[in-house]
Amino acid sequence: MTVLKTIRGAFGLRRPLVRIGAVLSALVLAACEPVEMGASGPQTGQAIDPSQPVPVALLVPGGTGSADLDWLARSLTNSAKMAAADARGATIDLRIYNAGSEPGTAVAQANKAVAEGAKIILGPLFADSANAVGNAMAPQGINVLSFSNNTDIAGGNVFVLGNTFDNVADRLVKYGVRNGKRRILMVAEDDAAGQVGARAIERAIQRNRATLVGTAVHPLSKQGIDGIVPNVAQAALSGNVDAVFLTANQGAVLPYLTDKLADAGVTSASVQMMGLTRWDQPSARLQLRGVQGGWFAIPDTTMKAQFDQRYRAAYGETPHELGSLAYDGVSAIAALVRAGKRNALTTSGLTQNAGFAGVSGAFRLRRDGTNERALAVATVRGGQVVVLDPAPRSFGGFGF
Repeated sequence: MTVLKTIRGAFGLRRPLVRIGAVLSALVLAACEPVEMGASGPQTGQAIDPSQPVPVALLVPGGTGSADLDWLARSLTNSAKMAAADARGATIDLRIYNAGSEPGTAVAQANKAVAEGAKIILGPLFADSANAVGNAMAPQGINVLSFSNNTDIAGGNVFVLGNTFDNVADRLVKYGVRNGKRRILMVAEDDAAGQVGARAIERAIQRNRATLVGTAVHPLSKQGIDGIVPNVAQAALSGNVDAVFLTANQGAVLPYLTDKLADAGVTSASVQMMGLTRWDQPSARLQLRGVQGGWFAIPDTTMKAQFDQRYRAAYGETPHELGSLAYDGVSAIAALVRAGKRNALTTSGLTQNAGFAGVSGAFRLRRDGTNERALAVATVRGGQVVVLDPAPRSFGGFGF
């Protein structure tokens, strides 16, 4: 593997404020050691009587004074209530707790919830808080369905509901291999989220028997990006590269990086570009010349649009992009309870192979605490999103 030169420079790209809806990297935080688990995963969780109300604790990031986090807390709460109301044939006793953004607060609220009878924890949001809650709940045999997308904290009694970098990377690399794009050059930021994304891309390349032909790592600065562009362009246009896979995880990176690469002749017209993040959000990105023809992954937009419409009609505002994770968590529990499963809240129940129908498409939880989510492959043509390969509607089908 060739490692392209990294040139470090002073910061010229401003780090964006943490806007959870804009970038999922807000959830990718450094975590403590996760709960240990074996290869096939332990059996954890509480048995229930499915004919009785099931106490579910929802930990939301309310009470911080942040308008964004308060909006997300409302969206998670309202979405969970919608799922509980939709749970025909199952009764979900939903209890909401403001867990803030700090691990100590989240643990205190989780302990309070269990003391008040909760049999499972849904949330919290941030990876370090979810990890701390998982460790606190493990001795009590309580499973935690966190809203994080950080697979580093997954395992034992902690599951992540957020769409992971591994899901996106695997979907795009698999689609690329099917379409002759086997030799991949990776470009990643040198921050924590960029490196988590880079490891996900490396795993996807190995899993799908593609080839990582080179890696370029850059700091979050204009000077740092400028420093790698000549080497990236030379490699990308050498004839030995089929695709360039960008983590481009920080909001300011994608416009600057793709523009500079386009100046150097690197666009999807010359070599296939791929992105680990949504190249259609915010919508202004659709006009960037460097993203035209590039591949990225999106959820089942039809189902999400239906959910958003229902939510707006019920609550008079647009839901936060991550709010639907609470609907997915509650609806998964409700589906298992409705089926009469006493083990609905245990590892074996939660990780049923068939998975669940989520707001953004089919998903399932794995025994190692990670998840699989059905995603579509999309591109940008003339400033419009075009779906190249639809999201599968179930597992075992085309695309998995």
